[in-house]
Formats: sequence, C-alpha cells, structure tokens
Amino acid sequence: MFIQPWDASLDAAEWQTWITEGHDFGILSVNGLAGHAPATVPTHFTRDGNDLLIHLARPNPVWQALEHDPNVTFTVIGDYAFIPGPWRAKPGTPPTDGVPTSYYAAVQFIGQAHIVDGPEAKAELLRRQMAHFQPDGDHVAIAVDQPPYGRMLSGIRGLRLEVTDVRAKFKYDDHKPVEHRTAVAGNLAARGQGLDEPTARQQLRRLDRIGPFKP
Repeated sequence: MFIQPWDASLDAAEWQTWITEGHDFGILSVNGLAGHAPATVPTHFTRDGNDLLIHLARPNPVWQALEHDPNVTFTVIGDYAFIPGPWRAKPGTPPTDGVPTSYYAAVQFIGQAHIVDGPEAKAELLRRQMAHFQPDGDHVAIAVDQPPYGRMLSGIRGLRLEVTDVRAKFKYDDHKPVEHRTAVAGNLAARGQGLDEPTARQQLRRLDRIGPFKP
C-alpha cells in the first residue's frame, strides 16, 4: 500500500482507535501456490494483544496455501467515498478542471499465520471472538464436550496472525488548504450517500488534529 507522507497515520493510537471503533472485518491475503493467484478471504477478526484471531471453515482452500507460506497480509478498509472533480477544482478555475479522487482509511496487518487445530485451543479462540462480537454473553458455553459448538469444532480451523508490521493510511486530502478540506466535508455531509457521513467525520477529525498543511 503506497502511503504519501500526508496520508500516514499520525500515531499508532489513531489506527488502533479506528479499528476499535467497529472496523473488525477485512480481507486475508495469502500467497498462492506456484502458478496460482494469491488467495483472499473476507472475514471478521478480533485482536488479542498484537495478534489477530480468525476462524475459517476446514474445507476452505486457503489452508493449503497457508501451510506452504505462512506470510500473510490482512487489510481493513472503511470510511471511503468517491470525491468528484468539481469538489477539488482549484479556486479561480472551472469546476470541470478538478481532478477526482477517492477518500478512505485502510489498515494493513502484515505477519505470520499460525494454524490453530487443537479442539480446546479452537474453543478458546471462539470464546475470545464471542467476547468481542457478543459481549452480552447471550450464547451457550463454548466447550469441546457441549453442543452446539462442541460438535462443530471439527469443521473449522483457527488462525492466529502474529503481526510484525502495521501500515495505516488515512487519505483525506490533508495536503490541501483548510478551506478545501472543510468544503469537501460539507459536500460529503450534504450528499449523504453510502459512507459519505463517516468519511466527512474522518476528514474533519484529521483537520482538527493537523490544521493547516505544512509541507
């Protein structure tokens, strides 16, 4: 992922907070076997310290690729919107001269995947995931000797991604003047389509922290 200096995460707390705010679904990318394309799997995940926890169905073809090469990337994308050219036209130029772009936030976790296959280890992985996704505890106990999860554990495999690097990008025209960024955020809020509103919030949040761009 190419990251311009003005698109970089301001600090580790910025991307960590963004992930914690509900961005818990992404794409697992695995190197393919020789002669095959890379394998990609969309899935939810949870964090356990610096690691990511995932579980997938045992028949998933990704396991063969992982056993061949455990080096993976997990990508989370959100708060994105298309920014039309007229919104980005320079002052004093025709709106049609503006060049469009995309706004988005993205975090990539790079590391080594460790397969979790023991029944109790898989049950513990699921407990940690459920603590995140169903914190109210409105589910039966996840135990290797109790239904329904006990009999289903053989049908899944767990994955612990040992993260060795994190790349975070917040692409919201932070190199543009304050007036430009404020106007685009207003346009996004007025358009109100798709993820326009959260995209505008991200732009204004970054604007509050960065202020005028200093090359």
